[in-house]
Amino acid sequence: MSDPSSPPIIAIVGPTASGKTSLSLDLAQALGGEIVNTDAMQVYRGMDIGTAKLPVEERRGIPHHLLDTLDVQDPATVAHFQAWARAAIADIRSRGASPVLVGGSALYTRAILDRFEFPATDPEVRARLEAELDEVGSAVLHRRLLDLDPVSGERIPAENGRRIVRALEVIAITGEPFSTGLPEPEYADPATVQIGVAIERDVLEARIRLRVREMFDAGLLDEVERLLGEGLAEARTASMAIGYRQARAVLDGSMTLDEAVDRTVIATRQFSRRQMAWWKIDPRITWVEHDDPDRVAKALDVVQRG
Repeated sequence: MSDPSSPPIIAIVGPTASGKTSLSLDLAQALGGEIVNTDAMQVYRGMDIGTAKLPVEERRGIPHHLLDTLDVQDPATVAHFQAWARAAIADIRSRGASPVLVGGSALYTRAILDRFEFPATDPEVRARLEAELDEVGSAVLHRRLLDLDPVSGERIPAENGRRIVRALEVIAITGEPFSTGLPEPEYADPATVQIGVAIERDVLEARIRLRVREMFDAGLLDEVERLLGEGLAEARTASMAIGYRQARAVLDGSMTLDEAVDRTVIATRQFSRRQMAWWKIDPRITWVEHDDPDRVAKALDVVQRG
């Protein structure tokens, strides 16, 4: 991915609901750039309301990549996403434009930007762990992961059985904690800039609650009901999306609407804290305040300084 004459790679990071999308649009517009989605769930067609996917008419005519590329039943691993995003970045830069990455999946962003290789897989170990997941559930395997690798256990949600299985698989194959396989921060291409959107926790939590309520009011239950007809419940990746599990519980009668809103808010808050656990230790990120009227100019200055 390295060519000194290529435009820089720009990544906008920060917690959910902090205002990354608007900053990414402003920067892409100012630079003549194109947007590359790095949200793990926005690649799925039909998952619009619950992922806060920007409608086409609000994209300012800026090309967007890695949106609506998969059906809900299709799996999407970090390794898949790395390959797709790097191909999109190379294509954009080959046309002399700057790729502007934006999305809330911190691991995915690191895998795209950094020298990041994935440990080998063992089909027998994977099959055994997946069978165990089906038998005892993700919470049991998550407790095992916490014992074997507390760092990964804290980073991976207890309900994300797919990632728990992968972490336990790597531990079984290598004999080392999954977290030790994460590389030191080193960009795959030195012409990379990360800009973080900083926001106070109380302001963020209020915005999260408002966003979640607006999603349910905008028809999230109808969206999920339609996606269930397309195989959402059986999907290995898409079924893990925050808000979609809670909406399914409303539809099957095991949760009230108000409970689903509250549970989704809590899950989103927890997700935002896990996001920041990744980003706050990365010294390469330059942070701008979410409500700074000069944040676009400051971000552009960061890009121009490299």
